[in-house]
Amino acid sequence: MRTALFVPLALLLVSGPALAATAYVSNEKDNNLSVIDLDRLETVGTIDVGMRPRGLALSADNRLLYICASDSDTVQVMDLATRKIIKQLPSGADPEQFALHPNDQWLYISNEDDALVTVVDVNKEEVRAQIDVGVEPEGMAVSPDGKWAVNTSETTNMLHWIDTATNTLVDNTLVDQRPRHVEFSKDGSTLWASSEIGGTVAVVDVATRQILKKLKFEIKGVHPDKVQPVGVKLTADGEYAFVALGPANHIAVVDANTYEVLDYLLVGRRVWHMAFNPDESLLLATNGVSGDVSVIDVDDLKVTRSIKVGRYPWGVVVTP
Repeated sequence: MRTALFVPLALLLVSGPALAATAYVSNEKDNNLSVIDLDRLETVGTIDVGMRPRGLALSADNRLLYICASDSDTVQVMDLATRKIIKQLPSGADPEQFALHPNDQWLYISNEDDALVTVVDVNKEEVRAQIDVGVEPEGMAVSPDGKWAVNTSETTNMLHWIDTATNTLVDNTLVDQRPRHVEFSKDGSTLWASSEIGGTVAVVDVATRQILKKLKFEIKGVHPDKVQPVGVKLTADGEYAFVALGPANHIAVVDANTYEVLDYLLVGRRVWHMAFNPDESLLLATNGVSGDVSVIDVDDLKVTRSIKVGRYPWGVVVTP
């Protein structure tokens, strides 16, 4: 069990009442976001956005929410204080996933239809670069030190390594079929890449860009063809990796040090992506087909609740 954080009583007395964390969930079919109060663990509202919202990302100060409105061919910027769209960024065609550079200024966006990664300066609201990558780019991540942006191409079956200093493609790593998502460890030493049709997750050494370990998943009573890894989340302490297994309707719990699969947690139908609450005591998982969000107690590794949201929930982020 993970060690709980100790907070001195005096600090609690002077810090005032804690504000409830809030989750935002993109609903592909409803063209809106569901708003979840994480104290009450229930949906408390919806916000209309562009067409087919998928990827979500937060600014460093949690004041802005970036939204991939895929069928509107734009990235929308929402002011979370007012919950109003304040900008439409030039994203390139069909933006699906993206990642914000640690400088809080450069947004790396995958353009699935055009085999491109578009780099946008969010302050100047202009395109800095467009980089040719493989066919059907989707997953996108930027390393904690800001050196690398990595994109996955679903048809080419590669990870594309982009040097952010020059915005040039400098290397490729071949993985299994249909890579969907990439996630850096907090220290930036490894990159975890899910391959949906291949049914695997590759753990890649960032220094060499070579695969260290390839994880496979077997769930009793679930046909192997339904085990389709998509979203990946890593705890900040380096203890666990959680892998959403799509139509297998389970999340795999992996020891992030030994790469042993510790457990499979039954969630809703067609689990997509995940996000932690601020202290990582809870993990939220979006279930596209069942239209709900599963809540996982990270210490106990148990699913504790299901929260109804909109149609085909896809992405999720959490603000303090």
